[in-house]
Amino acid sequence: MRIIRNDKLIRRNARIGGIATMGGLALLVGGMIFTFTIRDPSKVGWSWLLLIAGFITSQLGVYFGGRFGRSPRPDELLDRALKGLDERYSIFHYTTAVSHLLVGPAGAWLLLPRNQGGKITYVKGRWRQSKSGCVQAYLRFFAQEGIGRPDLDITVETQTLQKFFLKKHAELESPPIQAAVVFTHENVELEVNDAPAPSLPAKELKEFIRKKAKETPLSMTKVKEITAALEGNQPAVVSESDDK
Repeated sequence: MRIIRNDKLIRRNARIGGIATMGGLALLVGGMIFTFTIRDPSKVGWSWLLLIAGFITSQLGVYFGGRFGRSPRPDELLDRALKGLDERYSIFHYTTAVSHLLVGPAGAWLLLPRNQGGKITYVKGRWRQSKSGCVQAYLRFFAQEGIGRPDLDITVETQTLQKFFLKKHAELESPPIQAAVVFTHENVELEVNDAPAPSLPAKELKEFIRKKAKETPLSMTKVKEITAALEGNQPAVVSESDDK
C-alpha cells in the first residue's frame, strides 16, 4: 500500500495542540487562583471568564493533541490496520478535502477513525459509549473527545469530498464515495449492527476492504486516474510505500 501524508500539516497542528493544552491549563489555574483570592464580588465575572476560556482552550488542545500530537496518531493506526494491502491501494492522509481517504480496487473510501474504548452501541439513531467509572468519565469530559455523531460526519465529509472533486478535478468522473467508521482502540466492544455506515474495529478493516474489492471492484484504470490526480494535488506531500 502506498501512503501519502501531509507531514507539514501534522507537525503544525501538533504544535497548536501543545500550545493550546498548556495555555488552557494556565488559564484554568489562573481562574482558580483568581476565584479564591478575589475580594471584590463585582469582579467575580473575571474568574468565570478565565475558567471558561481555559476550558475552551484545553478542549482545543484535546482536539489537536489527540489527532496530531500523540503517537500512534489516527493516520498511523489506520496504516497499521491496512498493512498488507498491495500497491494498487493508496491512502491519503490530510492531503485532500477529508482527513483519510483510501483509493484502490475497493473504490474510494472515507475512513473515520474513533479511538474510544469500552462498549460502543448504536440504538435508535444514537451513538453511546458505556460509562466505566468516575475516572473514565473525567477523561472523556476533559482529556478525550466523545464519540460524537459519526453518521453526520460521514454526510458532511462525503459532500465535502464530492465538491472537492468537482472543483479541483472536474475532468474526472467522480467515483462513488463510500465510508466506514473505524474504531482503533484495542479494547472496544461494538454493538452497532444498525449503524447507517459500516462500523468496525481496526483489526477487521483490511479484510473488510478486500471483501468489498471482490463485491464491487473499481477498474484499475479508474483507480490510477484518481490516484494520479490526488497525488498531484499538493506537491509538499510526503509519500512512502508499505506493501509488506
